[in-house]
Amino acid sequence: MALIDFGGTKERVVTRDEFPMSKARKVLKNETIAIIGYGVQAPAQALNLKDNGFKVIVGARNFKRPMQDGFIPGKDLFDIEEAVRRGTVIQFLVSDAGQKAIWPSVKKNLKPGDALYFSHGFSIAYKDQTKVIPPKNVDVLLVAPKGSGLNVRRNFLSGAGINSSFAVGQDYTGRAEERCIALGIGIGSGYLFPTTFQREVFSDLTGERGILMGALAGVMAAQYETLRRNGHSPSEAFNETSEELTQSLIRLVDENGMDWMFANCSTTAQRGALDWSPKFKAATLPVFRKLYHRVKTGAETRRVLTTCGKKNYKELLDKELAALGNSEMWRTGKSVRALRPRPTGKTFSTTAKGVGGRKSN
Repeated sequence: MALIDFGGTKERVVTRDEFPMSKARKVLKNETIAIIGYGVQAPAQALNLKDNGFKVIVGARNFKRPMQDGFIPGKDLFDIEEAVRRGTVIQFLVSDAGQKAIWPSVKKNLKPGDALYFSHGFSIAYKDQTKVIPPKNVDVLLVAPKGSGLNVRRNFLSGAGINSSFAVGQDYTGRAEERCIALGIGIGSGYLFPTTFQREVFSDLTGERGILMGALAGVMAAQYETLRRNGHSPSEAFNETSEELTQSLIRLVDENGMDWMFANCSTTAQRGALDWSPKFKAATLPVFRKLYHRVKTGAETRRVLTTCGKKNYKELLDKELAALGNSEMWRTGKSVRALRPRPTGKTFSTTAKGVGGRKSN
């Protein structure tokens, strides 16, 4: 592993330099990778592994989508139990609630020496709730891409890859770590950093409910509502809340960091951001602390398993999503997106001095 300095703390990570694709293919040359489920992560990981030359089969309840991606019933597409029997690496990629439901069917078909692979620590870290307890005679692996399945595939096709965390929960064969890393490289990871099943799920659940989705949606809604209540038009409120963030500023933060963003905006924006950032931190820190506590104690997972396991959950979910999509803010967003100028193909570097979007000097 390479030793990398992350903000003053040195961590060991696996890169493609010391673990190239050729090594991954050698490690997994005799393996049959069975992708169980075909929902969010599964299609991307299945197709990336297949494109990289690994032997991949799919186990699914519904064959329609995997068939659209080129998998053929009876050849490399089977029902779930048959796929587990045929596989030596079992990538358990159904939803968290779904894993609890079908685990008995998976467990009874596992063979000694199989690798049981997850892309989320949920089922193992909260085994008291999920009852997903692997037998002692299999390897238990985790490779968790730091992005949605859509971006796992998009980044792979662009050649960029996506970063992932990895962990070994159980090493029965003595080969668990090299199998795990090979699978991480195989799905297209740019680099892999070590974690544990617990740390992965604690950070993941906090992030999803926090800055990645929940907090972002909540803060955006609060700013949009404030602007609207003070007489700003829907288009102006949306542009200042979402459009400029997603189309300009966050891309610059991604490329150069927040310190660069602060240094390359107008003095008015700079002063305001520096003054108000601590206030937002102070206001939200108690919420994040409460959120992390609920994740760590299992309160959030109990809610997921209880709510998502209801027979009418899809109906309830559709109503919640419809309320979000039909809100004025996100109906405005559809209109704004339709007005975006089309790309001309011309690009320029944001590392040049003074390039910081509309608010640059």
